[in-house]
Amino acid sequence: MNARMLEMIRRDCHEVTASSVSELTPLKGECVLITGGTGFMGTWLVELITYLNDYYDFCIKMILLSERAYSFSAKAPHLAARKDISLIARDISSVVEIPDDVTMIIHAAGTPDNRIHASEPLRVAQIITGGTSSVLAAASRLPQLKRFLNISSSLVYGPQPLELERISECFGGGPNCSSPSSTYAEAKRFAEILCSIYRNEYKMEIITARPFAFIGPYQLMDRPWAINNFIRDGLSGGPIRILGDSETLRSYMYPSDMAFWLLKILVHGVSGLCYNVGNPDGVTLRQVAEKVASNCPIQPQIISNVAIDPKLHRSKMVPDVNLAQKTLELKLFVDTDEAIRRTLLWNRENIGHM
Repeated sequence: MNARMLEMIRRDCHEVTASSVSELTPLKGECVLITGGTGFMGTWLVELITYLNDYYDFCIKMILLSERAYSFSAKAPHLAARKDISLIARDISSVVEIPDDVTMIIHAAGTPDNRIHASEPLRVAQIITGGTSSVLAAASRLPQLKRFLNISSSLVYGPQPLELERISECFGGGPNCSSPSSTYAEAKRFAEILCSIYRNEYKMEIITARPFAFIGPYQLMDRPWAINNFIRDGLSGGPIRILGDSETLRSYMYPSDMAFWLLKILVHGVSGLCYNVGNPDGVTLRQVAEKVASNCPIQPQIISNVAIDPKLHRSKMVPDVNLAQKTLELKLFVDTDEAIRRTLLWNRENIGHM
């Protein structure tokens, strides 16, 4: 990673904290354990926390627990070498003890990659349910634990009805529990139940966040999501191929917004509540492809309905974030257009640096 890429990250962190850093002061001096701490979400949380340490003297210690902790030095060497970060390479399901000085936990372990969900559903279920159970059990014995943020998933809602403009935390849907493709969603639902049990039996302060879709630096372009494929194809000269229904509706949150929202939910969220985390402004896949194409150095061709699978029907997944916006006064600093522009710049710089 070169100096320009690091400067992009610092700019993003400055943007979300410049007028709102006081909202995160409860984090000062805390020791935060982040499971899945070297993944996309974990890395952005670490970037924002280290920014708070460097520019606002928050003095937060971080412990990153990840099965792939060994690869963090290659991914983010500027973070892996820091003295305020400790790395633990461990399968989340094997956690028995957590260091006694941990005061806050962000449980973000578990990949959202649906290729892994399809190829290894049993392992996915075991990691999410067993891992959450192990972390909660260890957390319940911590002498100084203040708050526990469980990172769930928007997939717990099941399919969003097309006539429903946005999906709120009180939506009563759910995934198809008879299909192995619902393994990840059902495991996340069970993880939420485990959190509810521990909150009630052990009087732990546990809050749940349900993330939707994101796009930004550190997200790999080989992931099986339309916007990632559009960016990859656009940067390689195109064409950009829309494989499914071009009117499918999604929304995308930039990761600096995501990290700030998660930290504020951690320190100010109401125990027992779930908060949607995402962008409430939906865009069709056709619009996403056009936005990506317009930001490419040479505008690529867009081809719709390529090898469309008859099983891929038009779908919709757009969050209602009124709860977070009204009760926690959260807002978006980066809209969809700017998120796409910044992501393309990051990846162009990354390609040039390789």
